[in-house]
Amino acid sequence: MRIELEKALAKMPSLKSNLEEMGLHFDKEALEKQIIELDLRMQEQGFWDDIKKAEEVTKESKFLKSKLERFETLETKIEDIEVLKEIMEENDDESIDEIISGVKFLEKEVEDYKIEMLLSGEYDKNNVIFTLHVGVGGTDANDWTEMLLRMYTRWCERKGFSVETLDLIQGEEAGVKSVTLSIKGEFAYGYLKAEKGIHRLVRISPYNANGKRQTSFASVEVLPELTKDQDIDIKSDDLKVDTYRASGAGGQHVNKTESAVRITHIPTGIVVQCQNERSQISNRETAMNMLKSKLIELKDRAHKEKIEDLTGELKDMGWGSQIRSYVFHPYNMVKDHRTGEETSNVQAVMDGDVDAFINAYLSSELNY
Repeated sequence: MRIELEKALAKMPSLKSNLEEMGLHFDKEALEKQIIELDLRMQEQGFWDDIKKAEEVTKESKFLKSKLERFETLETKIEDIEVLKEIMEENDDESIDEIISGVKFLEKEVEDYKIEMLLSGEYDKNNVIFTLHVGVGGTDANDWTEMLLRMYTRWCERKGFSVETLDLIQGEEAGVKSVTLSIKGEFAYGYLKAEKGIHRLVRISPYNANGKRQTSFASVEVLPELTKDQDIDIKSDDLKVDTYRASGAGGQHVNKTESAVRITHIPTGIVVQCQNERSQISNRETAMNMLKSKLIELKDRAHKEKIEDLTGELKDMGWGSQIRSYVFHPYNMVKDHRTGEETSNVQAVMDGDVDAFINAYLSSELNY
């Protein structure tokens, strides 16, 4: 037990240094002042007249308070361990256990807090419009796209995020050709932006009678769902709106009315569609939100000042090198080619355990 204690205490200087470094990323007094200002706004007469605006202010206040409270909790935990170390008597097993468990707690909490501190981009706290597209590989690629859908759905369940299907196109024989999800949760975009790109699968194909190894590809598109303050205007003349019958199992409305909506942004050629809602109005609203998110992402990527400056020259990200490979045969390995992060526990990854890859990418991207 003494050896475990020494190992735990050896980690304390690094944990303390990491927390102090994170503290430099925000001004504590300024944060406290901002919280007070938001609380005063929430007490103003007529605050709830604009429900959406009020909800955004309330959400921001809750986020800032949580950020400050977590930092202060970690500071207190470090101080408690240091005090316990000083007053601990020889062979005090209870204190030793408390120190060891306290350091384990700090390791996880400081790492999680560090990642959240990295998520300071304009859209990082936003919900996400998340799309999977089938790539090269035929039926195997359709199956691979569906496997990724399951993987990310499991990841969302672990994080406590909600998932809603906005659009789904099944493969002819098996799997999924494309699927668009609305994912809602704190920092959903901040985390999932790490998954944007091409994902490659290598395995023995279950669809090949000769049992040959097959390589399949699928792409992940991640867009921030804009808040009211981030909303943009799009000229109606730049839009082409089509309606069609939603695909699905049938029912009172599905397959009988033209409730599904497809919107084309003429200047860029971007096409979005939604058929999940039962009414055409709801599908149109959701499709417009998807289009706005695509245009914002495209504008940022093209370094344009205004949406109106975008043209068809930059329709979408082209197929390029994969960001991650998932190898099921001749060995087991998942490797991220951007960071070098890898694991041989393929099954855990496919069950939604992708945090190590996300955290490694965020850390390397922001040089923290």
